[in-house]
Amino acid sequence: MSVPRLQVIDLGGPDGGSLLLLGPSLGTSTATLWTGVAQRLNDHLRVVGWDLPGHGRGVQAQPFTIADLSAAVLLLADSLGADTFHYAGNSVGGCVGLQLLLNAPQRVGSATLLCTGAAIGTPDDWLERAATVRAGGIDTMLAGTAQRWFGPGFIARQPGVGAALLDALSHTDPESYALVCEALAMFDVTDRLSEIAIPVLAVAGSADGATPPESLRCIASGVQDGDLVVLDGVGHLAPVEAPDRVAGLIAELVGVPQPPSRTVEDVHRAGMAVRREVLGDAYVDGAVAGTTDLTADFQQMITQYAWGSIWTRPGLDLRSRSMITLTALVARGHHEELAMHLRAARRNGLINDEIKELLMQTAIYCGVPDANSAFRIAAEVLPEFNEHQGEQ
Repeated sequence: MSVPRLQVIDLGGPDGGSLLLLGPSLGTSTATLWTGVAQRLNDHLRVVGWDLPGHGRGVQAQPFTIADLSAAVLLLADSLGADTFHYAGNSVGGCVGLQLLLNAPQRVGSATLLCTGAAIGTPDDWLERAATVRAGGIDTMLAGTAQRWFGPGFIARQPGVGAALLDALSHTDPESYALVCEALAMFDVTDRLSEIAIPVLAVAGSADGATPPESLRCIASGVQDGDLVVLDGVGHLAPVEAPDRVAGLIAELVGVPQPPSRTVEDVHRAGMAVRREVLGDAYVDGAVAGTTDLTADFQQMITQYAWGSIWTRPGLDLRSRSMITLTALVARGHHEELAMHLRAARRNGLINDEIKELLMQTAIYCGVPDANSAFRIAAEVLPEFNEHQGEQ
């Protein structure tokens, strides 16, 4: 077994703030699972996540145990200069939290453990799932996952969020997924819960079939200082199904001010506002007017998820986000989107000379043919603007 190398997933917050580390669930990326909660907490806490090997931004690894993952989290905290930190983890991320509390209690100020267990499932079930994924690929997990992950009606209420999570699963490395399954097959700290003295909040979803409330009740009653909260109607991924409630519970345990409530309508409203600011009213009005039954869910997803959850984040200004977006579009050859975002970049304050330098840079790191196509598109779009007045 070996200790994996974990990537820092920066979810915002003041450099001098107390550190909150967030752990993911099997088949998810930290960004898709935890961003909503992080946005509600990063006014007062420095929020950092980590991805499982082969998930999201996580690099593939050799076989590992839950104890190895907890050691990797400690190394991550060391790299951030944090002697102590607060921790929150969902499912396997919660198992890692329990291991941290056993192996390094002096490092952990508090732990919020969601939709998890001192042992989850049975070893045979996990080994069977690992074999299934190795034989048939990650697509074998897609069909039943929505039912396992979400409470009743969640997909209908939040199709964009559900689609983003399932997309993250579809891009998970199958071998890495199998290795996590094997690590869970070996994990059982039920007999050691009484050793844990750090404050623990166990959070269950009433509709979670994978780790039902009784699993979390076992943790809360087994540790020396534990509490249990059951979220009504929530399934296995509480951070996305109930971000306001989860953020509020973490804030209360950690001892920071309660975050302001941010409803789905708030996210959509903020996303639409920044979408109009970046792309212009005419473009957005045209996209809205052209919405059909086929595209309605997609329009809702990009407004809430892309614009409302990412473009509204405080960590980068719109100008910087435009530069990143242009580079990505050149790299992927999305020419229609590139034309749209060249106009957006001008609205966000980039001048033609800066765009020229950006495209020159892409010639080196994306390829000369890609940059050549981008310059051709820019030559068609940028004459619409001048350096002083923006769009003419």
